[in-house]
Amino acid sequence: MTTSPTTTETWQAEAQRIADAIRLRVLDHVLKNNGGYMSQACSSAETFSALYTKIMKLGPSIAPSVPPPFSGPPSASNPNYFTGAGYNGAKAPDLDRFIFSPAHYALVLYAVLIETGRMAPEGLEQFNKDGSTVEMIGAEHSPGCEVTSGSLAQALSQAAGIALARKQRGETGRVWVYMSDGEFQEGQTWEALEVMSFYKLDNMGIYVDINGQQCDGCMCDVMDIDPLHQKLEAFGMRVFSVDGHDLNALAAPAELEPDGRPLVVLAKTDPCRGLPRLQSRAPKLHYLRFTSPAEREGYAQDYAEMTAARAGGK
Repeated sequence: MTTSPTTTETWQAEAQRIADAIRLRVLDHVLKNNGGYMSQACSSAETFSALYTKIMKLGPSIAPSVPPPFSGPPSASNPNYFTGAGYNGAKAPDLDRFIFSPAHYALVLYAVLIETGRMAPEGLEQFNKDGSTVEMIGAEHSPGCEVTSGSLAQALSQAAGIALARKQRGETGRVWVYMSDGEFQEGQTWEALEVMSFYKLDNMGIYVDINGQQCDGCMCDVMDIDPLHQKLEAFGMRVFSVDGHDLNALAAPAELEPDGRPLVVLAKTDPCRGLPRLQSRAPKLHYLRFTSPAEREGYAQDYAEMTAARAGGK
């Protein structure tokens, strides 16, 4: 079950409202904590919103509204161990599973959980605190996370294993994966794609944030991955390149009937979307920490204007 728009509101209007709210909530967090992964929220907000409001078939959250503290690592002697998958609903043969790969996007994931009513806003107050599951770099016990992706590119392999098991069991639910474009610089990604192609895992769908930036600057200067679309097709994927801020374009590939190939949607995005001031930091957009009180004040003014614009649009 995805969240449902009101009778007078289309899913696109609801999804855009949520996407705008994601950016606003993340900017609020950055202002209060003098740091955060802001550009990731700018680039990915529409994709996350489309996934949670339209694309994925999820049940309601079965997790505590306010995330509980860390209960320790998994072991036979730890009956209190849990993952954050419950925020995406119960596991059922006909429901989808969500595998979150770029762990540094965790703040954005928490924001979408809040905006879709799956997590309480108070949960974000535990962000990056000792003993909390609301980690800065998401782990398997963090809200919305089912696996620990560790270094980039590990989650796709785990998702492929889940999808293969689901296919062998005859389950109709799909496995959705969210990735960043930098993960295609990793060899493990391509090994996982080979497996997915060989086993015809058309119950898998991957959405990739193609924002073209990483911690050391522009990807094209660090290690270019293009032509990514053609490479993925050569590996047996069913590939679509879309505008990552166009909700209809994001949702359309997921509506197609499976054809034996895993689905990959390359969402081309702007890491400064909705916050043009960020562009002044290009090409180092990976993490926003204010360099002066004046810079912080500029972003605070942006926040006030974004808040007012959102209130005026209601």
